[in-house]
Amino acid sequence: MGSLWLDTAPRTERAQLAGDLQVDVAVLGGGVAGMTVALLLKRDGARVAVVEAAHVGGGVTGCTTAKVSALQATIYSTIRKRNGEQAAAAYGEASLAGVERLAALAAEQAIECGLERRAAYTYAAEDSERSAVEREAQAAAGAGLAVELVDAPDLPYAVHGAVRLGDQVQIHPVRYVQGLAAAVDGGGSQVFERTRALAVDEGSPCRVRTAHGDVRADHVVIATHYPFLDRGLYFARLKPQRSYCIAARLASGRPPRGMSISAGSPTRSVRSHGEFLIVGGEGHSTGSGKADRERFARLEAFARRHWDVEAITHRWSAQDPSPYDHLPVIGPYRPGSSRLWVTAGFMKWGFASATFAAMILADRIAGRDNPWAGVFGPTRLSLRSAHELAALGAKYAIDLVGDRIRPPRAPRAGAVPPGEARVVPDGLGKKGVYRDENGSLHAVSLRCTHMGCLVRFNAAERSWDCPCHGSRFAVDGSVLEGPAVQPLERREP
Repeated sequence: MGSLWLDTAPRTERAQLAGDLQVDVAVLGGGVAGMTVALLLKRDGARVAVVEAAHVGGGVTGCTTAKVSALQATIYSTIRKRNGEQAAAAYGEASLAGVERLAALAAEQAIECGLERRAAYTYAAEDSERSAVEREAQAAAGAGLAVELVDAPDLPYAVHGAVRLGDQVQIHPVRYVQGLAAAVDGGGSQVFERTRALAVDEGSPCRVRTAHGDVRADHVVIATHYPFLDRGLYFARLKPQRSYCIAARLASGRPPRGMSISAGSPTRSVRSHGEFLIVGGEGHSTGSGKADRERFARLEAFARRHWDVEAITHRWSAQDPSPYDHLPVIGPYRPGSSRLWVTAGFMKWGFASATFAAMILADRIAGRDNPWAGVFGPTRLSLRSAHELAALGAKYAIDLVGDRIRPPRAPRAGAVPPGEARVVPDGLGKKGVYRDENGSLHAVSLRCTHMGCLVRFNAAERSWDCPCHGSRFAVDGSVLEGPAVQPLERREP
């Protein structure tokens, strides 16, 4: 029972890279960020190669709620507090432009992705959240959004006011990105699947190394969701967080037309897709011990409490890195880079943000000025958010050291129950052991292959997750999500 979007889109089977290749720009990552920048660069006349580790749209892009909105929970009041009114205004202008560019690309390429114009709402689920909604309305209006305070969205339960932004967009995300990929392919540009980038040598030209050949390019865009290269100190500035979604078929009644999200915690994000009701929320830091099946159960209970649910048809999850100062990172990968670029940190609102990020990078690579580039440059420093930067650094140190001194949770592999995992002794160290429902044991090293933190078991999704930087691994050690590019070492169970 996986993602609604992956279940209702064709699975693409594009060619794997076979041998060396030279292009103008290599884009690493076949999600909405990578495919959008690739298409814009191709329109500028560049020969582009997109390198995707799995399948186009099969990562985080295919595991979201796919709301394309400039109104994003309470982001404007947060940005204004952390970075000032000018930064909030730039984020608002860029986000509005991202929504419209995405809609324009879908129309220009005739992409059948169920694109619909809908109103977006941030609502107060409790009376105590009303002030947050009012602050967000004020901050969003100050940032240039045509918002209004209303009594409630079209939800079947009482709320305590909402801020509304009309004429936003919802889509089928996988079909949209597959449409972008079809537009990129051809005319000297190519999209490669099942080709994981392993390293990048920054030079003239740059060289992207994969297991199937090298791609040489004048420019390389890292659009891998979390920057996977160990340079630029992104691990100290981005906090990966997971969240969960369910889709339900209703026995009676209709799902809401608006795209709504609560202002407080626990988050409840609601939209529809045809006959389906989609509910998201229950977020937590990646690698947290709070990752359990109850996350999905609480979303299901919420849906059944407020709608006449016939069946829960899909369950899925995703994660997104949030920058310490609540602004995406878009621009040169590190100080002095003129050929290596990054786009990341979309804070769970990637369709609007990744699209305006692609606009920025396309301008920068083509040598054009962009009015938003300075605000989102990765080398910025926010003094107002310095305490959050320090907290991220402290968390990394605690996670790196704390798990190493924590004792095993089971004395031996034989004590692991079916469908569960335990940390057990392994000589002088520890290993992770999972027992499947058939009784077979799967044992792996706990050392993340990215930067050495110890992974923790995610009981909600049966994976080993790194609390430091968000890498995720299957129970057999294979990479599910970066920044890691190498699997966990297997151990004897």
